[in-house]
Amino acid sequence: MHRLFVAIRPPEDIRDALIDAMDDGPELRWVGDEQLHLTLRFVGEVEQPTADDLATALARMRFEAFELRLTGVGRFDQRNGGAVWAGIEPKAPLAALASKVERICQEVGIPAERRAFHPHITLARWKGRSSRAADAFVERARSLSSKPFAVDRFILYESHLSRHGPHYEAMAEYEAG
Repeated sequence: MHRLFVAIRPPEDIRDALIDAMDDGPELRWVGDEQLHLTLRFVGEVEQPTADDLATALARMRFEAFELRLTGVGRFDQRNGGAVWAGIEPKAPLAALASKVERICQEVGIPAERRAFHPHITLARWKGRSSRAADAFVERARSLSSKPFAVDRFILYESHLSRHGPHYEAMAEYEAG
């Protein structure tokens, strides 16, 4: 089985800005540079034939390059933890690309995504019901922003889970055009 997702990898200067915004609060588990990405579609566990079909179908997909920028931070709260994230704008070209990726996933037999698309880059996670450190970070970093950056490619990743956290391996890269 292969645990896959489709994502955009921000350029190095944007990743540097995100890392610079992070602090060392021990209550939050900050992601490393290698994990900074903007998920277009979490695929999940699939067999090799489906992974191959998805990689081939994504290669046929066409999209035009566009620009994004970082804009603010926020948090997701879940039953037993949550995540702090950086926001992205504009959402329209990103949603259009995610929609194309979603159609490709369904064409190769991957069940439809039920969750609404909320573009973001995860910066940290926590366990437990609430996090004062997350609240403090969101307050401190609410004005996080960046200059526009080009999105001219996306990547099909395989996620390898271990007790040390996830490791992401790029399986294929797809360029605009």
